[in-house]
Amino acid sequence: MPFIESRRTRLLNLLAIPCIPFMLFFSALNCYQGRYLLSVFNLLTSCINVFVLWLHWKQRYLSARMVAILCSVLIYTFTGLFFHNGAEYFLLNILISCLLVYDNKWLNAGLGILIVTAFLLIVFMPQHWRAANPVPQSRVWVNVATSLLFIIIALSFFKHIQSDYQREIEKQREALATMNKDKEKLFSIVAHDIRSPLATLEILLDMFQKGEYPEEEMEEAAAMLHKKISQLGGSLDNVLRWSSRSMKGIQAQAVNFYLGPLTTEVLYFFEMTIQQKGIRVDTSIPGDLMLYADKDQVSVILRNFLSNALKFSYAGGLIELKAQAAGAQVAISITDHGTGMPPTQVLHLFSYNQSPGYGTNGERGTGLGLILCKEFAQQNGGTITVESTVDKGTRFTVYLPVGITAEGKDAPAS
Repeated sequence: MPFIESRRTRLLNLLAIPCIPFMLFFSALNCYQGRYLLSVFNLLTSCINVFVLWLHWKQRYLSARMVAILCSVLIYTFTGLFFHNGAEYFLLNILISCLLVYDNKWLNAGLGILIVTAFLLIVFMPQHWRAANPVPQSRVWVNVATSLLFIIIALSFFKHIQSDYQREIEKQREALATMNKDKEKLFSIVAHDIRSPLATLEILLDMFQKGEYPEEEMEEAAAMLHKKISQLGGSLDNVLRWSSRSMKGIQAQAVNFYLGPLTTEVLYFFEMTIQQKGIRVDTSIPGDLMLYADKDQVSVILRNFLSNALKFSYAGGLIELKAQAAGAQVAISITDHGTGMPPTQVLHLFSYNQSPGYGTNGERGTGLGLILCKEFAQQNGGTITVESTVDKGTRFTVYLPVGITAEGKDAPAS
């Protein structure tokens, strides 16, 4: 059932449930005082409310509403006309309930005319019948007070419904905003992971077109192109697989895995860029060092760190990639000896206020990668630190939980 319809059904239940014992009491009282016909109508009203609850239980909500409204209008009109018991105020209660539970303007207009007509008949054309002994004035006051109380309850509950509805809308708005942010992150990851291989392919094809490759090197270059296209296809598969898993929200799914093979995969991703810049990459990662984290998210973090290190390293420079256990965590650091950053830039690296700089070959990113890295590290129970000095280089270090071996012990550092 839609949210608003479920609340309207609860409103009718709220009015029907207390009405059952209320009417049973007056049925017994009127029977005791000799008003047998009015007692029958009171009993009939209780039965109708029980029937309404039964219809709700059978999920026949529209039928329940119509039964409750039409039967109540008929009974209250008759008792108000002949017993002068203040039932016209219960008709006002029904009118307000109609306006709250129905959206159809024609239905509301028809029921409104019917109820207002009944109200006016009771007020201006009261009838006298020998078989209908009017109730005492004190009973009228009780009925009027009760009907007004029901009106207050109905309006208060409707206000509560509106508040709930607004909260539900706000919750959905926040969920949509989160989904939009996740979509932006996924686009950022796709753009980051595809840009570098495509740029390399563009350079190689441009060199082919200009004839800068000697004929004897064409075969080697073709093999290199095939290798890059295969790498690009693999990267696309990985990113699309990870993206489809994250369509309902990016969340970490931690597993135990060895860091070494993942690092090799990341380095292979940037192999052509490393060769083009003539950069040497020294790695120091124990073969049995394990992490307990989301493997795809760790891969995104390392690719961003290594991409930045390559971007801001000078041709022929050195990049150091190291990892070691540090208690219950593993410290993975990527250090370049390139342009470095001033302290003010370091302070804003992980915020939307940052201003991405240009690499040594004019490369420029969006700046979203590091924001994403910080979020992924936090989702995996880790942190990121940055050390940088202008013209000397930068070190990014991510601390992530150490993995658990098959024997149930933390993986050793060496």
